[in-house]
Amino acid sequence: MILHELIDYETLRLIWWLLLGVLLIGFAVTDGFDLGVGMLLPFVARTDTERRVAINTIGPVWEGNQVWLILGGGAVFAAWPPLYAVSFSGFYLAMFAILLALILRPVAFKYRSKRESARWRGNWDLALFIGGFVPSLIFGVAVGNVLQGVPFRFDPADMRIFYEGSFIGLLNPYALLCGLLSVAMLSMHGAAWLVLKSSGPVAERARGYGSIAAILVIVLFALGGVFLALGVNGYTISSTVVTDGPSNPLLKTAAHEGSWLANYGTYPWMMIAPIAGFAGAVATLIAMRARLEIGTLLFSKLSIFGIISTVGVSMFPFILPSSLDPKSSLTVWDASSSHLTLFIMLVVTLIFLPIILAYTAWVYKVLWGKVDEKQITDKSGHAY
Repeated sequence: MILHELIDYETLRLIWWLLLGVLLIGFAVTDGFDLGVGMLLPFVARTDTERRVAINTIGPVWEGNQVWLILGGGAVFAAWPPLYAVSFSGFYLAMFAILLALILRPVAFKYRSKRESARWRGNWDLALFIGGFVPSLIFGVAVGNVLQGVPFRFDPADMRIFYEGSFIGLLNPYALLCGLLSVAMLSMHGAAWLVLKSSGPVAERARGYGSIAAILVIVLFALGGVFLALGVNGYTISSTVVTDGPSNPLLKTAAHEGSWLANYGTYPWMMIAPIAGFAGAVATLIAMRARLEIGTLLFSKLSIFGIISTVGVSMFPFILPSSLDPKSSLTVWDASSSHLTLFIMLVVTLIFLPIILAYTAWVYKVLWGKVDEKQITDKSGHAY
């Protein structure tokens, strides 16, 4: 038996669908609080020293947290090539805006304290806010558009991809609702991090704004579900589902009909995802008010896990539906790399992902503790 045949093609595709979700959630729960702190910076910190407290809570870890974004992009490129091709070409301007905002962050971290000028530092603080807000909003807008379907199609003659949408078209009401949910979710997570890692006025204000963000998460998540049930059609496969066939989306027949909530009737265990999203946000709010610092961050992570997982399980087996030609929609069963490629990637992942997790855990252990104003005013005791 050939080694890669130890795991059948269908199982490998499911494993990589799950791993893609793990990488996206990993990015949201790590780099997500960095983005959240950036968004909250103008509100939780009113003096230069307080802003430096907030910045230094994420200063030592933000670069390592972005590893999850790189891993996610790499996984899409290698495991789901059509998904990479459609999303990175169709959402080109949106991706460019995200990258531009993310580029602002390292520049702001490095240059903010190079001069004592209040105007100089204020401009870089604005850059940190933009670097947190823009990606958070656009990531959510992208998810909202994916749930509605993306206007692309494949040419049956040569499988060329044609995207017929526009950047303005992405800014539709439901997508903006999802964008606001993303902003609220990551703001809640950033506040949970500040409550844990800072002290004094910064932590107190973060607790207040984090409570507001948690309430918004509950409300917006509920509204998103209502609109998904009543106003957003799902997608269905009407032909025979071949789970171990070739990766050619055009071999199936699909329709833009039904509901994304149908999976919950077929697989009741999937209700764990939306329940975790709501329960995590409610528990975060309670923990914020009860001053449970570690619990606040853990519950916030639970909410993020639940919200992102809800999108994945609601759409399964679709990963990128086409509103232009439902037959061109990408699913778990027809948009992956080859059997051998997925197996080799899985072996590499099983070797290196535990190393990344172990190193990340070690870094957080070494850097454990709060950042306070005394450390900032001590010239030898701060990073930024």
